[in-house]
Amino acid sequence: MTTFTPKAIVHKRFGSSACYKVEEVHESTQNGCPGLAIMQKGPCLYRCTLQLPEVTVVSGIFKKKKDAEQSAAELAIEKLGINPTTKSPSLPEAWDVLVDRVSFLFSDEFLSTLHPLSGHFRAALQREGDLSGQIPASVVAIFDATLCNMCKSLDPKVESNPFLVIPYVVRAAARLSELISTSEEELWFRRQNPYAPETVDSSSIQQLGSTKTFSIEAINVPSSLEKTVERVILNVSSSGYFLDVITKQLGLLKASDVLISRPIGKASSETRLYFAAPKQYLLDMSSDLLNAKEACNSEGSLNARASYLSGQDIYGDAILASIGYTWRSKDLFYEDVTLQSYHRMVIGKTPGGIYKLSRGAILAAELPLAFTTNAKWKGYFPREMLCTFCRQHRLEPIFSTQSTLEESSESPKSHKKLKVTDLPVKEAQYANGCVVAAGVKDSVESGGSFRCEVKIVSKFQDFILECSPKDSFKKQSDSIQNVSLKVLLWLNAYFRDPTVPSERLNASADGLNIRFDPQNFIKVFMLCQHIHNVRRNETEEGKSVCSNSVNVSYALPGHEFRSLNIEGPDSGVTPSNGSLSSISYSVSLVTEGEHMKELLESSDDFEFEIASGAVIPHLEPVIMQMTVGQSAFFSVDLPHQELILAAADDSARMLSLLSSKTCFLEYTITLLRVTEPLEDRMEQALFSPPLSKQRVEYAVQSIKESCATTLVDFGCGSGSLLDSLLNYPTSLEKIAGVDISQKSLTRAAKILHSKLDASMSAINSAVLYDGSITAFDSRLSGFDIGTCLEVIEHMEEDQASEFGNVVLSLFRPRVLIVSTPNYEYNVILQKSNLSSQEDDPEDKNQAQSCKFRNHDHKFEWTREQFNCWATELAMRHNYSVEFSGVGGSGDTEPGFASQIAVFRRGPVRQEDVLPEVSDMEHPYKVIWEWSSNDSSRSALTN
Repeated sequence: MTTFTPKAIVHKRFGSSACYKVEEVHESTQNGCPGLAIMQKGPCLYRCTLQLPEVTVVSGIFKKKKDAEQSAAELAIEKLGINPTTKSPSLPEAWDVLVDRVSFLFSDEFLSTLHPLSGHFRAALQREGDLSGQIPASVVAIFDATLCNMCKSLDPKVESNPFLVIPYVVRAAARLSELISTSEEELWFRRQNPYAPETVDSSSIQQLGSTKTFSIEAINVPSSLEKTVERVILNVSSSGYFLDVITKQLGLLKASDVLISRPIGKASSETRLYFAAPKQYLLDMSSDLLNAKEACNSEGSLNARASYLSGQDIYGDAILASIGYTWRSKDLFYEDVTLQSYHRMVIGKTPGGIYKLSRGAILAAELPLAFTTNAKWKGYFPREMLCTFCRQHRLEPIFSTQSTLEESSESPKSHKKLKVTDLPVKEAQYANGCVVAAGVKDSVESGGSFRCEVKIVSKFQDFILECSPKDSFKKQSDSIQNVSLKVLLWLNAYFRDPTVPSERLNASADGLNIRFDPQNFIKVFMLCQHIHNVRRNETEEGKSVCSNSVNVSYALPGHEFRSLNIEGPDSGVTPSNGSLSSISYSVSLVTEGEHMKELLESSDDFEFEIASGAVIPHLEPVIMQMTVGQSAFFSVDLPHQELILAAADDSARMLSLLSSKTCFLEYTITLLRVTEPLEDRMEQALFSPPLSKQRVEYAVQSIKESCATTLVDFGCGSGSLLDSLLNYPTSLEKIAGVDISQKSLTRAAKILHSKLDASMSAINSAVLYDGSITAFDSRLSGFDIGTCLEVIEHMEEDQASEFGNVVLSLFRPRVLIVSTPNYEYNVILQKSNLSSQEDDPEDKNQAQSCKFRNHDHKFEWTREQFNCWATELAMRHNYSVEFSGVGGSGDTEPGFASQIAVFRRGPVRQEDVLPEVSDMEHPYKVIWEWSSNDSSRSALTN
């Protein structure tokens, strides 16, 4: 038995004379999602004013109404000097408090309030005949939060099953026989004596002759998964009781047979599920509801879709409607619930769906694979999404951050925990749409780094999962966002295939440093297997669906198109990894063979970061082949039907087309602009020509002087160096590039293909490989010259060393050119206006130690560190090394902006002789190949 809450103490002392007034506090937030009925645009905040005969107090600001009320009651107790008992209340005392509350609900005073339940009482008085004044027990139990909290003190199981409140309310009402007439079998209440006429008159909002009828759109959710969800119309009269209309729609005779779910979506929503109370429920409600639940389950009447939406057990067919009485008005509130909004509610319970809805781009956006910076992230932030996901599944996330000070090994570690759901706003601050504990701030000036862990538990503190990544970040907020994204990505993969074998689920969890309780996890997400079991299309099974009309050079493995066409002049301005690209797009449903086209989704300006995975897999490869001003048209097979119905305004028509026609999606996109990464813009602003061009020119000059005939570019990216080489006369006859990004290789192939076909250069062979530059492929062994420009800093330091060893010991080019940023030069770059413009607000008042130039850089070396790395490699593998650079001057501090090492192979020693390589494996995959003798071979391989 729990102790009395502050509200219970106030009620016991002041009874109905205690008046709580809760008001919403409007806070400006970002990343709103217009038109999304089930999701909050930002934190919904509340303040409570408590009026007592002796004092009036005002609470702080809280995320939950009940927390604001409890805070106000606590303040009142403290101000009045009441000493709250620490003794657990006895069972009779708890029942007395509950009975007092029920008595107050049927008082004249309560009828005149703006409490949502009083609206039901007023409407019940307008019912005709024997139903006049009759109020269903389920309504009293559901719409008074105070009653629910009191029942939780009697039985903690009420937290997970609010329907358990009904038998407690029925028993409490039975002790008020002089005030309330009850029917325990039919589960309704009625006040014994009529309300005073003046009370009824003052409470009534209906005027003679002003009766209106409202046609409200609602959704019928059948219990059978074989039946489709359908639209229904509720014709509700302003002089009647809306629950009678829903009762009729469900095919029932009495409103007291209807049970009502908790709100769907945010707490203040009036969107709820209404369903018929199973007969066993009605018979056993007041004795043993848990046995009734088991009986209902055995009958097989559980409504999986409705139960999944509400997080409660819903039986039989259900009506999803948004209608009811609110705190703010005596008028009946109502709004349509469309098929589109229903499907948005369904996908909005998945991490990927939450992100799609926050961007308003269901058929274009995808949950990103990486969090780089606040400035580049679009839509709800990862932590905000994780909190939303947990709230919808009635879970609680607990974040724990750890700071490690790098300046002193003796510095103590700070370990701060934050239980998101219970944090008062007055003790927190908002950052990027997420609550951050007061006092837990980034400490960049201390040279520290941060790690964050997150644990997710049920409302009863049952362990669900925990993510404890080893990654550390300069800023605390980045550590929180990244751990949140890891969990979201893992959960999203599960929702895409809930039937995934446990071995694969465990392996994916291990890879992300996630551990979970299989039993509790499956228990929480059991119903999603019925809702999100997405069919596997032919593409997912690895079968190509490219038609003959496709230009094969555009086909990418795993991202096949039914058709693709790019139009418009080449402006030369292309996206690159890390850049922000803005597009306009439209997506239409096309019926094959009939030329019928239905617009599903469009946007005039949609921005996303390249290479972050923030769009569907088909979109980014196309954009990487485009330049600003060009348009592309492509078609693909259908995604999961739920996404199409969530995007379509007329979901009923879409469903009809999908069920009767062969359809596909057609995308039309235009690349509006490209905002280059901050690193590139800083270099362009401070250097003329830009630093990137200076690096390429340095390499081109070295290649010309070397008289090389074969060249391999390690980490070639989009082919900027290989492209530039075609602008100059050189002795090169064969060029090759290696990279791990297929999107970048696609762009490189397109550029090189068109240039080589039109070029009169001596080059007769070109090839692009998909592969890791830390792996050896014998086909590239012994080239005259190798280049690796601004690549190694994107690897971990041990991988950079591995690359150096592999290249100089196995590939063994005659000359190797490696460039990487000079960390010491960052102090000059970061004094530029461009840098300060994109600093996060929380950084502006901090002493700025130099940041890396790019958020994807794993390290950046000083001149001394780079010299040590290169010198040791050269000595180990019989190479000499010279140091140079571009940008700035090597003779003045802080040296070149980009430092360059040129390795030259020494005389061959006995230990340098390589074994025969003809039988060695070829781990690289040929992506594109060109030959001057047979240019028809020029194609991207599938």
